[in-house]
Formats: sequence, C-alpha cells, structure tokens
Amino acid sequence: MVLGEAPDSTQGPSVSNLSPKDAVRRRNKRRSRQHQRFMARKALLQEQGLLSTPQEPGSCPLPTPSQMPADVKAASSKRQRPKAGSGNGGPCRKRPSPREAAGPWPSKCVAIDCEMVGTGPRGRVSELARCSVVSYHGDVLYDKYIRPELPIVDYRTRWSGITCQHMRKAIPFQVAQKEILKLLKGKVVVGHALHNDFQALKYIHPRSQTRDTTYVPNLLNPPGLNVRTKVSLKDLALQLLHKKIQVGQKGHSSVEDALTAMELYRLVEVQWEQQEASSASAPPEDRSSDVEKYMEDQYWPEDLVQASLGGTREAPDGRE
Repeated sequence: MVLGEAPDSTQGPSVSNLSPKDAVRRRNKRRSRQHQRFMARKALLQEQGLLSTPQEPGSCPLPTPSQMPADVKAASSKRQRPKAGSGNGGPCRKRPSPREAAGPWPSKCVAIDCEMVGTGPRGRVSELARCSVVSYHGDVLYDKYIRPELPIVDYRTRWSGITCQHMRKAIPFQVAQKEILKLLKGKVVVGHALHNDFQALKYIHPRSQTRDTTYVPNLLNPPGLNVRTKVSLKDLALQLLHKKIQVGQKGHSSVEDALTAMELYRLVEVQWEQQEASSASAPPEDRSSDVEKYMEDQYWPEDLVQASLGGTREAPDGRE
C-alpha cells in the first residue's frame, strides 16, 4: 500500500459489487449533487443581476449563496465569476477602444517596400533585389538583399541603391519569398505603388487588406471631389510629412520608403479605414471599379501584355 492512500475498505464497494438498488441510490445521489450545483450557480447569477427569471407561485425559493454548502459555494464562485473584459455581455464587458474602432490593430499592420534590378534582354525585366518590412510603430521586421533568379544585367543603382557587393550576402529568391509572405499573411499591407512590389514578389495580396499610399491625396480632397492624382512618395513626404527622402546619388532605401509609407498611412488612418468600412458594406455592384482597376496592364505580367497587344512594349522599371 502506498503511503497516504486510504485502505481499500474505506473506499467503498466498487460499482460491479453493488446491488441494483444500491446502484440506483448512488446514481440518484450523484444527480442530486449535480442539481444542487446547478441551483447554486443559478442563485449566484440571480444575485449578480445576470439572471432575473421570476419564480413560479408555489415553487421552492432558490438558495442564496449564504445558504449553500461551503464546497458548492466555492466551486460556483470560481466557475461563474465573470472576468474583466470577458465579452460575455455582463457589466465587465470590454468596450472597443478608439484604435479598434478606427481600423486594424497595430500588430496586424505592416509596411513594405522593394528595390528591383534589371534582368533579361537589355535589363528590362524587373526582379526583386531587396525587400524591407516595417511594423506599425516603425520597427524593422525584415531587411534583406535577394539574389534574382536570372543574371543581373542592370543594377539600377541610381534608383535601387543595389551594387554587386550587395549580392555577395544576398539570399535566393525562393527563400526570401517564403520569409516575406509569412510576414504578410493575414496583415494589412501598406506601401507606395504596391502593385510593383507584389509583382516582384510574384504574389497577390487581398484588396481589402491593401493600403496603397498613392491614393493618399484622394483622402485629403474635399468630400465629393474624387481626383485620381498619384503623387510620388518623395513629394508626399515633403508636402505632408515635411521631410526629405531619396536624396543623394546612392539610390533609394527600402527601409526609409517603407517607414515613410507607414507614416503617411497613419496620417490619414481614420479617414481611410472609415472609407474602407463603407465600401465593404456597399452592394457588390457598387464596388465593380476595383475589378476594373485590376484589368489594367500594369497589374499583369509583361509577356501577357505583349501577347494581348500583338506587339512589343517596354517593361516598367517599377520605380516611377
């Protein structure tokens, strides 16, 4: 016998050794205890004002917590005491904060910027060479140089800031793509001219979770005036944030551009999210413009555009 265990004689007969009458008595006793716990919980809810069911005439009054057995009262209090902000509809229900009502939580919002180099014939094919991802508060979550799948013909250093030295520590595109898409999954992605970045990543992000800062001027126009004016990130930063970016001859910094895009988003975040909420609740026919927009040539691979036009067309460098 193990020390601390009670002798077998004190544990009572097993269920198989009980007579039918004793088995029924034990089952009724167990049900009686369950009913007692149920009544105790019901009384506790009534006392807290969470249950106000009137008793039928002639019925027995429910026991109050002071009349409950000590073990039942403790168990009921432990199980039924509402937690602060539990969202169960009780007096301690957590109300949505202004941040939650305005838009996505900061942890669900990231900004991205990519730098591309030229590959293929005469370096006209844009391929990913650097990608940076920053958080809502400006922390750098990802910043790596990436080796394109094709040999580099034009580094486009004036705009990309990429040189052959950067490729020595670059990682393969397939590896970088998996790492980046893991960061973007389920997030609201902010950026400037995001279709260029997604095309370089060979990825399509949900439209409802995309915030392209090229449309920030539209949000600043007077209500009812929809002017589709696209301004460069450099000009937006100077006019709205009063800071200079993309200066010097060493090219752009994807970290700086991603941070700037996030600052622009936060500047008009409330208006933007209100607009997104209203468009999401609109009938499908009112949102057909989104579908039409993605039928434009800039959202399709260059070879498909050339085939549909039946001629040649210069590939964009992705940095306009």
